[in-house]
This record gives sequence, structure tokens and C-alpha cells, in this order.
Amino acid sequence: MKISRTFDADTIANLNQSVHQLHVELYPERFQTYDFQKIHEFFKNLMKDDRFIFLLGENEGQHVGFAWLEIKQYSETVFKKTYKSIYVHQINIAEPYKNKGFGSSLMKEIYSIAREKEITTIELDYWSDNTIAESFYEKEGFVTYRKMAYKEL
Repeated sequence: MKISRTFDADTIANLNQSVHQLHVELYPERFQTYDFQKIHEFFKNLMKDDRFIFLLGENEGQHVGFAWLEIKQYSETVFKKTYKSIYVHQINIAEPYKNKGFGSSLMKEIYSIAREKEITTIELDYWSDNTIAESFYEKEGFVTYRKMAYKEL
């Protein structure tokens, strides 16, 4: 698989549709219906900010998946030390290409970017009902260090 940084908001917005739809199905009370134009504009604007990196995976001329990353700099506080991380907002592989190692290839590229930028922490989150994501990240060696909870009133 060929992986490259992209500024193609059209392609990312299209590849985002399936992951967004999963979020809508799992949590319809939280997520908007997929709207290509709005999502395209959102990604187009993010791509102007150097903190965000979009990786595009291609195989034999086909777009197979993407990763949306953010370089985060956490400032020192009285509670925490300063550190940098790469935060993975989304990673998604198109349905016909799942379970073929493409997700792991994208993660390897993320690890490479982190090493190049001398960043030692990769962070991400996923929705608790997204068992596919949970299984994938566990296989990649991620461990849970923080949980978030909510209560509807």
C-alpha cells in the first residue's frame, strides 16, 4: 500500500462517509446525518492548519483508507508535565479492503511520523460500542489509560 500525506478534501470526505455512518448508527442522538458538502468544507479548512495531517492509503490506484491526525502540544500545569502527542482523530479503511493489513500499514506510518517528530505518545479514542475499533487498537498494542462516562438527565 502506498501512503502519502494528502490535501484532497474531496477524497477524505468520501472516505469519511462509512466511519461517520457507523457513528450515526451507533449513536443517532449524538451524530448529524452525513452531509458531504459540510464535511468537505470542514476537512478543507482543517487542512490549512499545520497541526493536522491527513494520510491517504492507496492500493493499485484505489483509495483504500485514510487517517486524520493532529499534533498536540500539552502545556505544563501545576498538575501535569508538558508533552507532545499525535492524536488519531479517525482511521478508516474502506469496506472491500478491511482485514487485509491496510489499517496496520496506516498505523505504521503514524508511528514513523511520530519518531520523525520525536513524539513518543500516540493517543486516540473510540466509542465504547465500536468493538471493531477496540479490537484493532488492542491488536496494535494500545492500552486504555482513561475512560470517559456520561449521564443523560
